[in-house]
Amino acid sequence: VQPVESGGGLVQVGGSLRLSCTASRSTFSINPMGWYRQAPGKQRELVAYMTTGGVSINYSDSVKGRFTIPRDNAKNTMYLQMNSLKPEDTAVYYCNTLGGRLSWGQGTQVTVSS
Repeated sequence: VQPVESGGGLVQVGGSLRLSCTASRSTFSINPMGWYRQAPGKQRELVAYMTTGGVSINYSDSVKGRFTIPRDNAKNTMYLQMNSLKPEDTAVYYCNTLGGRLSWGQGTQVTVSS
């Protein structure tokens, strides 16, 4: 079962967006989950992930201090709060298990205009 991402859109530099990822409750309860992004012409990269049960959350250097995975995630939803957005954050954002073991969803487009 593939996750479903939503919440993307067009935002100006410095703006904020909150992405959502919905999957089965069991997906979140038994897997470490991550947010990935893929910009045009670039490989998909992991930008943030939380360990199983949300015990620990980690961020890539490129988003540290600006993006967070709120700890008040619903049982079957994971969020990505993105603040102080930059043009280089423009990408399609996906969620998946750490290692990308589920089928990839459609993702949600985030476009940051300068």
